[in-house]
Amino acid sequence: MTKVADFAERDDWDAALTETVASYDPDLVVSAGFLKLVGKKFLTDFDGRYINTHNALLPGFPGMHGPRDALEYGVKLAGATLFFVDLGVDTGPIIAQVAVEVADDDTEHTLTERIKDVERRQLVDAVGRLVREGWTIDARKVTIP
Repeated sequence: MTKVADFAERDDWDAALTETVASYDPDLVVSAGFLKLVGKKFLTDFDGRYINTHNALLPGFPGMHGPRDALEYGVKLAGATLFFVDLGVDTGPIIAQVAVEVADDDTEHTLTERIKDVERRQLVDAVGRLVREGWTIDARKVTIP
């Protein structure tokens, strides 16, 4: 896949990404570490099938700096969230969450690394369950039978 910068307009990149991913006819699209916002076409075409991880317990601390923001706020629990992506930023229906205790001496780096560890395990477990068992989304509630 080419880079966003290879396209005159971001919508053109989004259309190319959508076409490329659609060519595989996926049941589920996993965005882990992609760190790019996809456009409306991608989100529309893969609605209810596009998932992402976030290094915070949503709906708290959305955006790029979840662990830093959690530390600054003084929370005692941080963690990771797996969710279906919607048109908002880190606002989609939540599939799974895992908590990480915040240590008194945590830095952004140490907390981020501990979150990454549980986030990876959560992703593998949840994706496995989704593809084996299926899922439904009713309003904001995700159910894996």
